[in-house]
Amino acid sequence: MSRPGWNGKRSIARRRLAVHLLAASVLCAGALAAGAWFLGAGHARAAERVPVDETLPRISGTPQVGALLRASHGTWSGTPTSYLYRWKRCNAAGRECKATPGDTSRLYTPSGADLGTTLRVAVTAINATGRSKLALSAPTAVVTGTSDASHLEYVFTSGTVHVYSIDKDFAEVESFSLPDSGEVRGVEACPATGVLYVSYGGQGGGSNGSALAYSLLAKKVVWQKNYSHGVDSFALSKDCTKLYMPVGEYDSSGEWKIVNTATGEDEGSIGTPGSGGHDGTLSADGKLLVMGEKTYGHLVLYHTEAGKVQTQSPALVNGVRPNTVNGADTEVFTTASGYDGFQVSSAAAGGAIQYTENFNVGGSCSQSTCSHGISLSPDNREVAVIDAVHNAVQFWNVEGVEKGVAPRHVATVPVKLVEEGWVQHSYDGRYVFVGDSGDVISTATHTVVAHLASLESTRESLELDWEGARPVATTQRVGVGR
Repeated sequence: MSRPGWNGKRSIARRRLAVHLLAASVLCAGALAAGAWFLGAGHARAAERVPVDETLPRISGTPQVGALLRASHGTWSGTPTSYLYRWKRCNAAGRECKATPGDTSRLYTPSGADLGTTLRVAVTAINATGRSKLALSAPTAVVTGTSDASHLEYVFTSGTVHVYSIDKDFAEVESFSLPDSGEVRGVEACPATGVLYVSYGGQGGGSNGSALAYSLLAKKVVWQKNYSHGVDSFALSKDCTKLYMPVGEYDSSGEWKIVNTATGEDEGSIGTPGSGGHDGTLSADGKLLVMGEKTYGHLVLYHTEAGKVQTQSPALVNGVRPNTVNGADTEVFTTASGYDGFQVSSAAAGGAIQYTENFNVGGSCSQSTCSHGISLSPDNREVAVIDAVHNAVQFWNVEGVEKGVAPRHVATVPVKLVEEGWVQHSYDGRYVFVGDSGDVISTATHTVVAHLASLESTRESLELDWEGARPVATTQRVGVGR
């Protein structure tokens, strides 16, 4: 027998349970709906993220002057709707890359300026959310000339230029006369115009010099000027509009003239705190001029875009003689008066002298400096330095100096120096030409592989490369990194 009121209480309990179950089901349905909305929103947000590269861009085609290269954009997450391309010119190792101006298409045709370099392409992917980080392709092989390209070495003696074919076992293929009198001091070439510039004569201290411009295309003198100051080994601006002309190693003023290449007239000057200006080397990008001053034992740099002189405070072993600079404009390599060896200095404002290498383990030389010549390979890896004490060219690996790795000796190549000497890398870095010796050294084997008779009696030479009847690339008198 049931207790009184039990059936009523049980009915009420059942109704309350039903209400709770209904409420719980409503809450669960809401939670499920909210979860579904959340997951859907998450998927939507994932689809809207900026692209991320999954495989890198690639370059197809033959890396050769005049040959068309194509860039693939690689693969990306985030469903990109468009891509941006930026081609970069790098050194032979694929490092120290700089953008090629204006080249934003997926297609690129290498020019003479790319000879001896490698190319990479940087791609940016774009979708509705934004732009990706850059994805950089692997470097191409080193860009070569076309099959009909001519690689010629020009050797300047007083009154005559001798031309040798690097492609034809260094055979002399031409010679022509120039109206220069007195010893040749400096030479440069402008591929864009096909004009050679030559300085010759007095080096200051009461002895004046001259300069001339000669068109290789028209085969005639464009202008010839006699100056009321000395001359020496100048540098040609990147746009070929001016010569940075030191007024000679015997001059005490520390002045460098700016010469207009269209007329040969002095159009300005650069004042320095030094003296004995004799040897200017321009960086590959044309932004940094190393101003070698024979009687001033500090590094002097000129920033061509800002028009400002920068004098480093650390004292070098002596006055600056032949010099060169790396492709990043961060490291300068110098030789010094009365010294057998070289130094490495930072080009940063107030930068330190990082390394000093001394070759003189005994002996001396009769020259004003025992290391009258230094040249850096285009890939920034190796310097060649004259060592008159031992009648040799010393090769040193310097690729790690910017990161604190000391130069490492690679090879000693005996040569017969008639006078002080000089060294100049070929445009592709395969050879070193030794002035005042005539020897040609292979940088692959570090052995003498040829001899140029006219180079025995001069320190003035450069390489000029031609595509058919058009010059496309040149070196300076000294090799610089690119």
